[in-house]
Amino acid sequence: MTTSHHHRHDDAEPAGHGHSHGDLPATVTRRATRLTLAALIPAALLTLVGLVLLWPGSVKAQPSDGPPQFDGVVATMHTVDCSTQPEPPLQSLDQPGPAVCGEVAVRLTSGSGKGTEVTTALPSGPGAPRIAVGDKVIVIQTDSAEEGGPVTYDIMDHDRGDGMWALVLAFVLAVVAFGRWRGVAALAGLAFTFAVLLMFIVPAILQGSSPLLVAIVGSAAIMLVVLYLTHGINIPTSMAVLGTLAALALTGGLSALAVSLLHLTGMSSEESMYVTLVNADINMPGLLLAGILIGALGVLDDVTVTQAYTVTELAQANPALGFAKLYAAAARVGRAHITSVVNTIVLAYAGASLPTLLLLVAGGAPLGATLTSEFLAQEIVRSIVGTLGLITAVPITTALAALAAGGGKREPRKAPSPRPQRPRRPDDLETAWGLPPQERASR
Repeated sequence: MTTSHHHRHDDAEPAGHGHSHGDLPATVTRRATRLTLAALIPAALLTLVGLVLLWPGSVKAQPSDGPPQFDGVVATMHTVDCSTQPEPPLQSLDQPGPAVCGEVAVRLTSGSGKGTEVTTALPSGPGAPRIAVGDKVIVIQTDSAEEGGPVTYDIMDHDRGDGMWALVLAFVLAVVAFGRWRGVAALAGLAFTFAVLLMFIVPAILQGSSPLLVAIVGSAAIMLVVLYLTHGINIPTSMAVLGTLAALALTGGLSALAVSLLHLTGMSSEESMYVTLVNADINMPGLLLAGILIGALGVLDDVTVTQAYTVTELAQANPALGFAKLYAAAARVGRAHITSVVNTIVLAYAGASLPTLLLLVAGGAPLGATLTSEFLAQEIVRSIVGTLGLITAVPITTALAALAAGGGKREPRKAPSPRPQRPRRPDDLETAWGLPPQERASR
């Protein structure tokens, strides 16, 4: 009969299990757990205090002074030759054929005139929507400049409501079908992110609070809730949270330094200039910093979660690995991840600002002047600062996760090997069966 001895270390305890990563039976040191709670609890309390102090009241939205809008469906179209019109419409270079003129009958589906048909001119000119019978459109009502004159209608744009809802439904079904409960948690985290952006960050900035401070508090709230919601309450997720917090702090400091040294005003686009006209109290350099910080958060949590769970998986695959080997192995994964993410960040910013890049290049300015223009300087700062934050997040998160995974604890002592037993002399009965002494002893 064999007796096995189980050794339990006083400095270790099983890690908590989350709903999505609860299958990781990680063993963590009690010291790591205490240090994690000592860092996370103050961070959560500071975030909660920041939310309370910076929470905006009711934001007074300016009433819309534009013309009334109605939904409608194109009922009939009647086209004519534009050359017969007194004022032929302008035509852009990208139009494949000659301009088309005519009249359109639109049946209104909303507003006081619901069910009636109105007649309007066929949209023409650069950027005009191309319509066909049966298309859902948005119509604006324009009153005549003369008092008592006729009321006219113009087609402003396509009604994309049904298409957008169908796309959102396909996205939700795909996420849930692939991720199941994890997908549901990811969707809940996405909803919370939008809620923080629309209910806290944007209104607080509109009310005159510091955009950078609002972005820091909002980003911390998003990270604390979304990471634990999607990955579970456990030690690897906690290490990812701590790594993200440290990288966010560094990213905010580098962003403020870069904006100050390069004298960026945050007013390089028409949208930013319009914001200052509507809300003159907004700190535009601070708004630029807030945008950099929020944009970096979306990539930071991806990198930190990957590193934390990579370390945990390595520790489970080989419990004998110490801190140095865990860190080195996971750092190699992090380097491969960072080299691909750097290109992703640059391409994401370039794709979002492609029309402006075309205008800058088409302007014929020298390359040096183009690259140092404020618009491109802002995008370069976003890319560089975001990349530096990612680079620092890898070693910080990897080191924290390696310590928490038990990499810093002592290796268990090996059990002493049993002493070899001398074979006893067989008795007369065993000799009669013809069994060797070792086999007799085992039986």
